Amino acid sequence: MADRGCPLEAVPLPAEVRESLAELELELSEGDITQKGYEKKRAKLLARYIPLLQGADPSLQAENRVPAPTQTTAAVSKQRKPRPPSSRDERFRSDVHTEAVQAALARYKERKVPMPSRRRSALTHSSVDTSTPPDTSSASEDEGSFRRPTRLTSTPLQSHSNTEPWLDRVVQGSSTSSSASSTSSHPGGRPAATLAGPTAHAHVGVPVSSRVSSKIQQLLNTLKRPKRPPLKEFFVDDLEELLEVQQPDPNQPKPEGSQMVVLKGEPLAVGVPWPPSLLAVLQRWGTTQPKAPCLTALDAAGKAVYTLTYGKLWSRSLKLAYTLLNKLTSKNEPLLKPGDRVALVFPNSDPVMFMVAFYGCLLAELVPVPIEVPLTRKDAGSQQVGFLLGSCGVTLALTTDACQKGLPKAQTGEVATFRGWPPLSWLVIDGKHLTKPPKDWQPQVQDSQAGTAYIEYKTSKEGSTVGVTVTHACLLAHCQALTQACGYSEAETLTNVLDFKRDAGLWHGVLTSVLNRMHVVSVPYALMKVNPLSWIQKVCSYKARAALVKSRDMHWSLLAQRGQRDISLSSLRMLIVADGANPWSISSCDAFLNVFQSRGLRPEVICPCASSPEALTVAIRRPPELGGPPPRRAVLSMNGLSFGVIRVDAEEKLSVLTVQDVGQALPGADVCVVKVEGAPYLCKTDEVGEICVSSGATGTAYYGLLGITKSVFETVPVTAGGAPVSDRPFTRTGLLGFIGPDNLVFVVGKLDGLMVVGIRRHNADDIVATALAVEPMKFVYRGR
Repeated sequence: MADRGCPLEAVPLPAEVRESLAELELELSEGDITQKGYEKKRAKLLARYIPLLQGADPSLQAENRVPAPTQTTAAVSKQRKPRPPSSRDERFRSDVHTEAVQAALARYKERKVPMPSRRRSALTHSSVDTSTPPDTSSASEDEGSFRRPTRLTSTPLQSHSNTEPWLDRVVQGSSTSSSASSTSSHPGGRPAATLAGPTAHAHVGVPVSSRVSSKIQQLLNTLKRPKRPPLKEFFVDDLEELLEVQQPDPNQPKPEGSQMVVLKGEPLAVGVPWPPSLLAVLQRWGTTQPKAPCLTALDAAGKAVYTLTYGKLWSRSLKLAYTLLNKLTSKNEPLLKPGDRVALVFPNSDPVMFMVAFYGCLLAELVPVPIEVPLTRKDAGSQQVGFLLGSCGVTLALTTDACQKGLPKAQTGEVATFRGWPPLSWLVIDGKHLTKPPKDWQPQVQDSQAGTAYIEYKTSKEGSTVGVTVTHACLLAHCQALTQACGYSEAETLTNVLDFKRDAGLWHGVLTSVLNRMHVVSVPYALMKVNPLSWIQKVCSYKARAALVKSRDMHWSLLAQRGQRDISLSSLRMLIVADGANPWSISSCDAFLNVFQSRGLRPEVICPCASSPEALTVAIRRPPELGGPPPRRAVLSMNGLSFGVIRVDAEEKLSVLTVQDVGQALPGADVCVVKVEGAPYLCKTDEVGEICVSSGATGTAYYGLLGITKSVFETVPVTAGGAPVSDRPFTRTGLLGFIGPDNLVFVVGKLDGLMVVGIRRHNADDIVATALAVEPMKFVYRGR
């Protein structure tokens, strides 16, 4: 417009326009709209008052000022329902129609209705000379004869809807800081949109603020942020930016002691008439002492529901063995052969039937594989157990009638096939389902066989499940070593709180107890949740000489002992803490002793022990009457332990770890400590490493996994010069520790819980031990 030499006239702004501009300024100041949005809306308000070019048709001027009501009328006419063709209305005759439209146009001219705003992209701006007003033909068909020509070639003025975006760009270029771009777009250096009249009034009357809201500014900053590089660029190594290998700190503590020597446990007692096999002992007690109590089961209320005698254990085991070998057939052939694996699926509340099933399998020369009861068909934990059963070739599962009724069922009514499990046949071993063997049928019980006795499952930290095989010879040797280390004698009573299907609960409460004709009182897990003091009450009522617990059970009893007066632990000679290898067990032992020492508990009775699924029992503390040294504890520097070095520190510091010994090595075992990484070199005396055991009472292999079996069960420790320390292989226990004074074994963590940060090593157990050292009584362990 300016290029054509048409001067612009100043037009005063009406009050309603100034009010609209003031509201627009308020929205800008409050951050509701952006600066560019403000300028576009302001330009649309002022566009109707821009002076027209001289010589333009006044009718076009009038038309140019009132396109919005015309569009509004057209939109409203579209929404009206069409009248029936048969109806006639005098208002819509030609002469009436023309008069009505003329009157409407006159009213709209007087109103001066503000133009409707439309948002347009502000990414590109063009000057007036280079921009061509867009062509529109958006008039509604209902307007009929009132449609104006959509394109005027003789004049730059068109309908206001066509001029609107064109003027938007002009006002945007004149009211912001983009004057340089506007000047460059016009040859001759003249500004592209120097609006004098009304635009200048608008700038004076309504000051423009360039401030925007914080949310919009944050959005703009996010858009300006550089994009992340493509994924492949993360894996492109730049030689100049390669990560440097962290160099060891020259001031870090280093082991300074001499190379350790292999610790030899005391030999097994010579001259003691050990039985040839565990089954021979069972036959002996079952025939000579049939009424001697073997196992007492408790219900959830703490009442004794059944006491299994040695005579009943022997007779029921014979029935089961005969049924498994002679009454189960498939296609006229025996379903099972000696050496086959059989799954034992029993709940933690039924130790009696589990014991019958375990010894029945041993008498039938089958290999029992105790597992947990599956909860659902798609239980994630049972999937790994199913992999173990499949690798072991298990085709039969033994259970009870009550347990089978609680298992998930298929539509046919049979036990459902669990996800990941092999196809299984289920056998209920209650008395009515078994067959009494003939009098001339006797199993082989005299000699300890070289084959596998049972398979105990182990779950690693990755969630995988493997089976540790234990031979008959190792089973008998382990029972003999525990008998000698714990001083078990005939007719003693043992209170067992642990799971009787695995670990120490199986070794003490099912196997070693039969070797010594002991009476075991099994406390179920459901009872412990209801009454945490129940195991102590059973020790009192049965005058138990030994108890098998975890530090968790000691914590529970501490919280429940208030108000209990008639409690005495004077009959205990051994309180075996099965998880004594955990660093936090020392706090529960100390707290338990402080509370119950006044009730007959002697300090030397508490006997922590260390064990692993591969090496079985590694070490156990013995009372002084059995020749054990006095208990010791070590206050170690956490900083030194992170570098694998033993440094004694002051106990009052917070950066220390206090651990207790787990006793001496089992009789007949050799123990050494090797480096965690690399070749199995012997550690120095002040160095932390992995404890290894060489004994005839350990596991022998991971079933079906020859590769990792060799690295775990056939380790050959060597000296610094490379010479083997023994001609017998050692078994890695997965326990981290060292050998202390008096040949006592100390455990400071587990290999599964090892966390390596840089060159420093931390253990997950240290976190728990640190928390318990702050306030041990505020932590209650409800998990098994």
